[in-house]
Amino acid sequence: MTPNPFVKQYLMTAGPTPVPPAVSQAMAAPMLYHRAPAFVEIYERVLAKLPSVFRTQNPVLTFAGSGSGAMESAAANLVRPGAPVLACAAGKFGERWIDLCDAFGAETVRYEPGWGERLDPAEIDRLLGEHDGIEVVFATLSETSTGIVHDVAAIAEVARSHDALLVVDAVSGLGAAELHQDDWGIDVVVSGSQKALMLPPGLGFASVSQRALDYANQRPGGRYFFDWGKTAKAQAKGNSAFTPPVPLFLGLDIALDMIEAEGMENVWARHDLLARATRAGAAGIGLDVYGDADERSTVVTAVELPESIDGGKVPGALRKLGITANGGQEQLKGKILRIAHCGYFGAFDILTSLSGLEMVLTQLGHDVELGAGVGAAQRVFVEAGVAAAPAG
Repeated sequence: MTPNPFVKQYLMTAGPTPVPPAVSQAMAAPMLYHRAPAFVEIYERVLAKLPSVFRTQNPVLTFAGSGSGAMESAAANLVRPGAPVLACAAGKFGERWIDLCDAFGAETVRYEPGWGERLDPAEIDRLLGEHDGIEVVFATLSETSTGIVHDVAAIAEVARSHDALLVVDAVSGLGAAELHQDDWGIDVVVSGSQKALMLPPGLGFASVSQRALDYANQRPGGRYFFDWGKTAKAQAKGNSAFTPPVPLFLGLDIALDMIEAEGMENVWARHDLLARATRAGAAGIGLDVYGDADERSTVVTAVELPESIDGGKVPGALRKLGITANGGQEQLKGKILRIAHCGYFGAFDILTSLSGLEMVLTQLGHDVELGAGVGAAQRVFVEAGVAAAPAG
């Protein structure tokens, strides 16, 4: 169904997320040959900027592919058929680690506390103590399906105490939730372009420590396109191992400048403010936040929908207002609405989302004091004394 051209469209999903005009304009430049000096200059410049977002000294490996491609690169390089690994899952994307480990033939030890629960470092410590030979642990920073941000710093400390590598999925978390890869001792962080990095889908990233790279190189074979050693060797020479998505690098060059101009700490603070306002708005409407969310949950807020309505109708009703937002996945379908605030989001994006939610709930028969949620969020922004404008 073609959207009404006179209904302004608002993209409020947790990925893909809105793309800043300056990034879109850069991507619209004439195509460059990826081996030409003009592109190589941009490529090397982007590679030099990327580590600061990860808070690492590692070179960040780049791949043409989604965030799931970056996750697969970790499994392809670190999983050894028949060897035990620990995969932690508390939502749909954590379960992807389990699926990937199984696909690459691991003896997968599963830690699944349940959707919406927070990964418990003490339980990870117990499992590593009970299962001999686990050399790799897979976990998630921001679980997009539930809104929960896990304490990967504490998980990294546990993994180190067992001399295990820790791999963290930061596809939605990178740039939206606080992350210090080197200071926290995380061996591998994988991410994607279409979340807080403010780009379209199509680029995957793997920030790999030398320790993890050495571990991967001990077992040759089992991968080709996603071979970390091959990509690291090419990037060190200013080359790409394979054809890169040229327009995305042109856009990423601008997006990273925007993040640098705002300052990483300010980027995190903006996301924290947007999240606090969203939670206040949900409470103002009389709705609960799903799961074990706390102040770390700065990427997306999962709001429980009233049992008195057909929650499965909420995303469609919002689309009629021009708002595209995520409903729940799997067993949460029809039970939650996920309000995103990662990347190119500001205060009025949150107010628009809450206003639309109030209207839709009213249309579906739920008793709502119109403006209550919006007003609660506005008070958070006013008390903060800032406009919470998007980066740039």
